[in-house]
Amino acid sequence: MSRVGCAYSAGSTMLLATRRIGLLVAIAASCAATLACRGSEPSAGGTLARIRERGEIVWAGDIQGGEPYVFEDPKSPGRLIGFEVEIMDALARHLGVKARFAHHNWSNLVPSLERGDFDVAVNGLEATTERQARLLLSRPYFIYAETLAVREGSPYRSLDDLAGKRVGTLNQTYAYELLRARPIELVLYEGVEEPYLDLVRGRIDAVLIDNIIADRYGCSTKGVHCLPDEGARGTYVVGIRKSDAELKRAIDQGLAAMAAGGELRTILERWHLWDSRQNDPMPQASQNPTAVRRSFDASHWKRFIAAALVTLQLSILAYLIAMPIGLLLAVARVYGRLPARFLARVYIEIFRGTPVLLQLYVLYYGLAPYYALGPVEAATLGLGLNYAAYEAEVYRGALLAVPNGQAEAAQSLGMGAWETLRHVLLPQALRLALPAMTNDFVALLKDSSLVSAITVIELTKRMTITAVDLRGWLIPGLACAALYFAMSYPLSELARWLERRLTRDSRPRAL
Repeated sequence: MSRVGCAYSAGSTMLLATRRIGLLVAIAASCAATLACRGSEPSAGGTLARIRERGEIVWAGDIQGGEPYVFEDPKSPGRLIGFEVEIMDALARHLGVKARFAHHNWSNLVPSLERGDFDVAVNGLEATTERQARLLLSRPYFIYAETLAVREGSPYRSLDDLAGKRVGTLNQTYAYELLRARPIELVLYEGVEEPYLDLVRGRIDAVLIDNIIADRYGCSTKGVHCLPDEGARGTYVVGIRKSDAELKRAIDQGLAAMAAGGELRTILERWHLWDSRQNDPMPQASQNPTAVRRSFDASHWKRFIAAALVTLQLSILAYLIAMPIGLLLAVARVYGRLPARFLARVYIEIFRGTPVLLQLYVLYYGLAPYYALGPVEAATLGLGLNYAAYEAEVYRGALLAVPNGQAEAAQSLGMGAWETLRHVLLPQALRLALPAMTNDFVALLKDSSLVSAITVIELTKRMTITAVDLRGWLIPGLACAALYFAMSYPLSELARWLERRLTRDSRPRAL
């Protein structure tokens, strides 16, 4: 081809590339504009008008909170009941619409409300300073007290006695704000029953939670003693977006009418929630909250690095459990007799066929009546046993990939079965399995985020706690991703180096 032809071809290619880039930019701009328009809807106000136009108000909560807030009717599966369900149904009638529930994770209620995923948040939402700064808070509909629970026979009688001790509570609650200002080791939970189970087993020293939860899940539990003094008082409110002042006025009027007409008291009495505190004047949320604005700084980096070390430690220890067990399972499946092959396959199918989160719950809570593992021990053992099943299949495939001639050659040299396996087959199989082993370890590093369900604060859990405190997910999320990458990438490079070394091939290649 001539130079002119080459130049023409190159120019055409560049023109085509430019057009494609322009098209992609246009699409991206269009998507961004669409998202911007959608994102502007929640902040534009007019939610009350839209509620009345569609004939329903969508409120969100977390079913995991359980009785008496919002939960599934045991007598009629699929039907939701609870005192907040009845309050929202009554409030919807005052607004002239119907109420519809939307399930959302408790930790994400406030950011999801701000996104516009639903109209209001109602789920034991407490009137904290942080929430007052982010949301409009309705007239309170319930006054609660913080209840401190300890083990029977414990010498602790107040929060002042618990300095340096492990105290459990729920994340993003008023109790959490009270505890994190004290010199105690804070243990966070997602469920309402788990803190008291850990208290009885001696994993924590005390629990501070709203009296509604304490009365139902803690104080009646054998081995738990609820102290009579109130830790502090607070109120439950309806969370509303900052832009929906008109909706707030309508909700306040509806709650006031329910209180004046006795409807609110009737609902609370039906759920055995009415007490002397409800006769006191309902405190109003501050109209000019002064929340402290925080930014991601060096102290957060220190906490993130400490949490990353926890993640790395858990992953390494779990993998050290998974490797030998997986190797034994693989050898049993390939070379074992029928009973050994059967038992190995049963193990592999059970641990691969059930969620690792379920296995962690069984180890931590299910076995607690017989042997109470600590959270780190349960997390390490659970991840190790789970990944042993996956490693077993990796090693089995690698063993089957070794040519039969290798075993025959070893036998011709007079090696026994064990010597052949140890000196000939396993070294070659491990070399073949190395890429998959590296991939599994990186996957284990990420799956370690599940252990936060059993109170271990690893990297991902630290990120969510920080994101809530800072009222933003982008910077904590990027910091979390950077630390995960900083841990996984060197391991991948080390595995590539080992693979090149074991293959005795110095040529650079993409492995």
